[in-house]
Amino acid sequence: MVNKPSKADKKIAYDAKLCQLLDDYSQILIAAADNVGSTQLQNIRRGLRGDSVVLMGKNTMMKRSVRIHSEKTGNKAFLNLIPLLQGNVGLIFTKGDLKEVSEEVAKYKVGAPARVGLVAPIDVVVPPGNTGLDPSQTSFFQVLNIPTKINKGTVEIITPVELIKKGEKPRCS
Repeated sequence: MVNKPSKADKKIAYDAKLCQLLDDYSQILIAAADNVGSTQLQNIRRGLRGDSVVLMGKNTMMKRSVRIHSEKTGNKAFLNLIPLLQGNVGLIFTKGDLKEVSEEVAKYKVGAPARVGLVAPIDVVVPPGNTGLDPSQTSFFQVLNIPTKINKGTVEIITPVELIKKGEKPRCS
């Protein structure tokens, strides 16, 4: 059987990798990784392959490694990264133009349905207009407090209804 590396060995390897990347690459982009799936992240890594490297990890390990590297090299500019390492973030190291890297990452951005418990990134509004539903479905809209009228044998929403505001958590209803 092959021995698995210990946690300490993994941390040392991660620290060495981050320090090497800080030495090799001149620019760093911090990317929020909330609601990013593994295949989406894999596609981003594949798209950036060549001139950029994506590094994910635990924030405390990243902060510790940056602090140690800053002390070793005497470069205090790296310390500016530490307050930015909050939440689910990753570091993208690049030698190229930050705008091009940012545009490449934006190519892989996809919409996702709202899920209970997650913060809504945008406002969700139901626009007024014909729904195409038959009049027997009006009770569904009444339960949701959506004003409707019956027009030409179909249910029509009268006014725009805001379902979720940006920054709120969707409820079960």
